Amino acid sequence: MLPYDFDASIGFWICMANQAVQRELADRLEPQGITYRQAQVLGNLIHSGEMTQATLARKMFIEPPTLVGILNRMERDGWIGRTICPSDRRKKYVRINPEAADAWSKVVECAYAVRAKASDGLTDEELATLKRLLEKVRANLGAGVEIADLAACDD
Repeated sequence: MLPYDFDASIGFWICMANQAVQRELADRLEPQGITYRQAQVLGNLIHSGEMTQATLARKMFIEPPTLVGILNRMERDGWIGRTICPSDRRKKYVRINPEAADAWSKVVECAYAVRAKASDGLTDEELATLKRLLEKVRANLGAGVEIADLAACDD
């Protein structure tokens, strides 16, 4: 096997930090009766507004059939609504419902707690540097273009 220097890998450290943040958020959401994926759906809809299921699945980096199960539960609970596109019945649009306000408040509360824990011991300058560097990594990899394209996608 070819050796790999994980300690020098930007991707490794970003991935490990991302997994730690996701795990912490999921652990805080669980007692609230909210899954990490449900929080992702709500966050995407709050941020971008109504979108197709296919676009939402791409933004969440999951397969559309996986998303359908999540959306079914959220629709059952009244958090989201889905409508069929009149011009293409294969497309379903997802929108957030007012009934999701309480769940979203819990997500935001948990997210702030995770943010505080993750940034503990970092100065405001270090946080600004971290954000600037991560934005540069995204730009280097062209991710900024992909995210903008996904936000504007209407399939």
